[in-house]
Amino acid sequence: MTDAAPTTSPGWRPGTVRDAAGGILALMLATFLAVTTELLPVGLLPLMSDELDVTESTAGLLVTVYAFMVAALAVPLTLATVRLPRKGLLLGTLVAYTVSNALVAVAPTFAVVATGRAVGGIAHALFFSVSIGYGARLVQPLFTGRALALVTAGASAGFVFGVPLSTSLGAAVGWRTAFAVLAGVCALTTVLVALLLPAVAGGGGARGDDHGQAARRSRLAVVSTANALVYLGQFTVYTYVSVLLLAAGLSVAGVGPVLLGLGALGLVGTWYAGVSLDRRPRRTVLVVLVTLTLGLCALGLAFPALAPVLVAAAVWGAGFGGVASIFQTAAIRTRGASPDVVGALVNSTANIGIGGGAALGGAVLAGYGVGWLPFVGAALVLVGLVVVVVARQAFPATV
Repeated sequence: MTDAAPTTSPGWRPGTVRDAAGGILALMLATFLAVTTELLPVGLLPLMSDELDVTESTAGLLVTVYAFMVAALAVPLTLATVRLPRKGLLLGTLVAYTVSNALVAVAPTFAVVATGRAVGGIAHALFFSVSIGYGARLVQPLFTGRALALVTAGASAGFVFGVPLSTSLGAAVGWRTAFAVLAGVCALTTVLVALLLPAVAGGGGARGDDHGQAARRSRLAVVSTANALVYLGQFTVYTYVSVLLLAAGLSVAGVGPVLLGLGALGLVGTWYAGVSLDRRPRRTVLVVLVTLTLGLCALGLAFPALAPVLVAAAVWGAGFGGVASIFQTAAIRTRGASPDVVGALVNSTANIGIGGGAALGGAVLAGYGVGWLPFVGAALVLVGLVVVVVARQAFPATV
């Protein structure tokens, strides 16, 4: 791992969040499309499995394959491209997202759909690695938490608008149309990002080591481990949320609106992280993870009664809204590596959790039934919470 030597291009000087508003907005838009592309199959699994003649648990592998591509390639691709222009690299990932969604839209078989998803996985391996470091470079260190929370709001918007609206569109006119529309939006967003995003430099070369670097790397490893555990628990459940909601008595037409509501509540968690991370980072992490754990436990206890399930899911959604911000910010602040490599590690470990959660959830679904999913997810998030409680230096009380 290396630390960054130059952090920005000569034409851009880090300042406040307001100074970097245009760049942060561009990253929000790009993040919105990235998350929507990654998670669109979640809301369309029943429809896709029916047309492609595979089981729902097999269709869930579309999320697993995508995530494992990211987990395996994030660090190697980031290291291989560390000296390339960040803006051009980010735009290249958006072009690849466009190709991925277009290929899925016209794919005649499940194998071709999986190939299209693999293209998106390669793009995703670089996108979040670059965007996390990019967001950190746009502002001074004092404003890192708020800047990354705003960028992460794009991810929450993906949950709020992207996935639910695409799910509703897929339910109304077919899942292929949903992917085709998303491909078009990706192409348009590529143009907007090219206009709005200022250029910053790459990761730079290695810097001489010092006596504190080993401790910083250890803290980064702890944050990355907790990140993987929480995402593993979350996506053990979320990958099959449409299956769970249908089993609780919700109609197919109601899945999209409910996902929209869950995503909107996720913005509450994102907002909380944004206003708290730069002042009370440790308490913010604990509040977010406790809320997420309680929401998942309540979901398991409420199932299969629809009304209590929806109430518990509301708490769950609000808790997860802050997760990306808390771990991205904690990882950047360890200074265990350059912003790009930190971004790659956060990206990789999150997707180990996403892919592992999809696979684990599929096994639980096939072996024990949908009612067990929330309890398994809650147990894994709780382990991540325990890591945070024990690791006070990796998750300090002050900046």
